[in-house]
Order: sequence, then C-alpha cells, then structure tokens
Amino acid sequence: MSEVLMCEANVSEGRREDVIEGFVEAVRSVDGVTIADYSSDPDHHRSVITFLGAPDPVLAGARALASGVLEAVDMRSHSGEHPRMGALDVVPFIPLRGTETERAVGVAREFGRWLGEQGVPVYYYEDAATRPERQSLPKIRKGQYEALEEKLADPAWAPDEGPAVFNSQAGATVTGARFPLIAFNVNLRTDDVEVARTIAKAVRHINGGYRYVRGMGFALDDKGMVQVSMNLVNYLGTPIPRVLETVRSEAARYGVQVAGTELIGPVPLGALEEVVRHYLQTHDFQSDQIVETALLP
Repeated sequence: MSEVLMCEANVSEGRREDVIEGFVEAVRSVDGVTIADYSSDPDHHRSVITFLGAPDPVLAGARALASGVLEAVDMRSHSGEHPRMGALDVVPFIPLRGTETERAVGVAREFGRWLGEQGVPVYYYEDAATRPERQSLPKIRKGQYEALEEKLADPAWAPDEGPAVFNSQAGATVTGARFPLIAFNVNLRTDDVEVARTIAKAVRHINGGYRYVRGMGFALDDKGMVQVSMNLVNYLGTPIPRVLETVRSEAARYGVQVAGTELIGPVPLGALEEVVRHYLQTHDFQSDQIVETALLP
C-alpha cells in the first residue's frame, strides 16, 4: 500500500452495543479498509471508530459510517459527559505512510461536501480550516449541540458545507486533517468531580498548562471515580509521561491517587518511545529496537 490514510471518527453513541457494532460493520464492509480500533464509553455516550487504508477506500468508509450514523442517532435525546455538536461529531483524517497533508485535506473536503449534500452543516478544522478562527475544534464546538441553532443563525458561523439550517436530529459535523492526536484519560480514586476539573485546568493550554493539551474533568458514575480526560494534540511537544506525572502530582495535593489510565484508539509508536525512555530511563531508546518493527513492510 503506497499511501495510508487514517480516519478516527467520533460518534455520539456509546451505549447501544448493537448499534455501534452496526457502524463498525458498515466500515468493515468497504473493500480496502481495515478497522484499527473501536471503543465506546457510556458515560461520555461516545464511540471512536478508527480505520485506515488508501485514501479512496477510507473516504468510502467514512461515507458508509456517516450513512449509518445519520439514520441511527438522534441528537434530540442525546446526553453525555463529552462535549459534542452532532451525531457524527468529529471526523478527522490523519496522513500516515506515504500520504501528504494536502491529500488528507482533499479527502476531508470531499467528505465534507458529500455530507453537506445530505443536509448536515459541516465545519472544516485544523489543516483543512477555511479561516484561522476555525482551526480549533473547541472553538467551533463551543456551546455544543444546545447552542447550534443560534450559532447557525449568525452569518459569522455559516457552515463551510451544507445548509445554514439547524438539523435537530443530526446536529453538525466537524471534519478536517490533523497530526495524530492521543486521547489519554487518567482516572482518579475519588468521587469529587471538582478535583478532576481543577486538575484539567492545571494541565490544559487554555488555562496556562501544557501547550499541546486539551482537557476536561468528568464524573465516572458507574465506577465511583472521576476522570481527567485529555487530548494530546502533539505528542512530540508534550509527551505522555510529562502529562501523567503532572496529573499525579496535582492529585496528590488532594490526597488522591491515580487509579489507572486509558489510551483511546490507536497510538503512534513514536509516542510510546518517550514512555519507555521516561519510565525505564533508557534515554537513547528508539522504536526500531522493537523486533516487530523489522517485520513491517
């Protein structure tokens, strides 16, 4: 495979297992597409479905997924901990081996045009953004689904594709191309959600924390714990161990221990290099030392 493109679609459905399996099967049925990972969280009421292949099959997979989601998910009855603006909330395309960013942007915009034709307002973000103020996903999604009808009435927030009309069932979708993002969660042994929210503010960039960290604090009611849920948007600039140890240190101020962590979706091997270097103190470690990397084409 000369070109590899990855899609990491975020869907606003995390509780109906049969429906989620249907989404995965819709993608899997597309020739040339491989499912890399999928996971769901009932508290977040969200699933992340990651698949890869050559650009054209990946585009076809994204369309197949979108068709299923638009039929099965109704935002009018959706509620969950994770911020969201639409049924098919975010669809990033990530250039991997042999794929240039420009190609990923082209796929994102082709997908966005198609989705807009289905009656869904679409916004482009990150490398596909049409204006600087739309590069950031949190800025586009501010106010979430509940504020979308009012946002669409503002000419400044006219969608890049699709009608500037509120679609109450589907909401809106954000799509684009970006650097590989790491969804990293830290669960804490307390039921005090304010602890998680305070720590999230300490580590995220918008409040003076790490440049490449976005984060929020959530309650995990089914576990009796809380979670610092983060996106590491550039693992080279802000590696995983640095973030984890900061969360651990901040939690210790409240007498709270880390219960465990979660990596949502596939993780670039390069991101794990720093994990090995930090915790094993093998400062010169390189991923090509891993035997299995020699087996890769």
